[in-house]
Amino acid sequence: QAQLVESGGGLVQPGGSLRLACVASGFTSDYYAIGWFRQTPGKEREAVSCISSHDGSTYYADSVKGRFTISRDNAKNTVYLQMNGLKPADAGVYYCAQDRNIPRFSRAVEAGIPIPIGSWGQGTQGTVSS
Repeated sequence: QAQLVESGGGLVQPGGSLRLACVASGFTSDYYAIGWFRQTPGKEREAVSCISSHDGSTYYADSVKGRFTISRDNAKNTVYLQMNGLKPADAGVYYCAQDRNIPRFSRAVEAGIPIPIGSWGQGTQGTVSS
């Protein structure tokens, strides 16, 4: 099972930026999707973005398109989520996630459907408040 460790959360004012990082290890396959879920109190975790190991394709939820950018540094085994133009609705615990089913993960991001996930990180808190 993969091990995922997030960092980079914090407190930022509306309109500000945060960059999350997820250091990954322990993968047994070269074919997977890795990305980010967000959870706010009283709501289910929602997939925000993911990137494919196969071809580097990226996927975003409608609520973050144009503001968030996912990227990866293969040499560092790290995936980043650059979040710009943050809104109070973006606040929550952000979880790094990895799964071998790339189509299913990308559908979860684009359609907002819940899915099982192979590996989770411990989460990092992002707070957007003035």
